[in-house]
Amino acid sequence: MKEIKTGRFILIDGIPCKVVEIETSAPGKHGSAKMRVTAVGIFEGGKKTLLKPSDADAEVPIVNKKKAQVVSVSGEISQMMDSETYESFEIKVPDEFKSSIKPGAEVELLVYGEKKTISRVLNSA
Repeated sequence: MKEIKTGRFILIDGIPCKVVEIETSAPGKHGSAKMRVTAVGIFEGGKKTLLKPSDADAEVPIVNKKKAQVVSVSGEISQMMDSETYESFEIKVPDEFKSSIKPGAEVELLVYGEKKTISRVLNSA
């Protein structure tokens, strides 16, 4: 747990989350120091909290970053094409990117298993 830093990814209850805050308590007379990690789910956006001793192990998910190009946008759904494999897929556009995602734009995706989400817009067309 000591290696966890703000902005990194951690698994809480099997859900990959991005760490937003870390609080550490001092060790007591009969116990070790505790860490309270507050994180936000990458895909569903829910707030999660993890409370563990600072010397305990924490699970870290393997989250990959990929680039994709926006092919079309229809309401909340965007059709994307992977820049490496040229695979086409559909993905829900997060509220924060609805104004900046247009056909031809390049985006960065966070990928964990079969789940994908847009993390940022690299350039808009």
